[in-house]
Amino acid sequence: MDIKLVNIGFGNIVSAHRIVAIVSPESAPIKRMVSEARDDGRLIDATYGRRTRAVIIADSNHIILSAVQPETVAHRLLSAREGE
Repeated sequence: MDIKLVNIGFGNIVSAHRIVAIVSPESAPIKRMVSEARDDGRLIDATYGRRTRAVIIADSNHIILSAVQPETVAHRLLSAREGE
């Protein structure tokens, strides 16, 4: 199996096949999910202190915060899955 990687900003890379969802951090349920992940030690903050623009949910139940727009991450994910 070929490992595809997705750049989520600032040189941080995630395995494309591990991503379950890419969502906006604005809604209360997502904020609650991020807070619970932080408390449980499942949160990976890849924002480098910048504003969180995308919340990436992995199949390992880890939550990854990114400063890149969800649409941008999704476009990069599609490109990685297509093999570009």
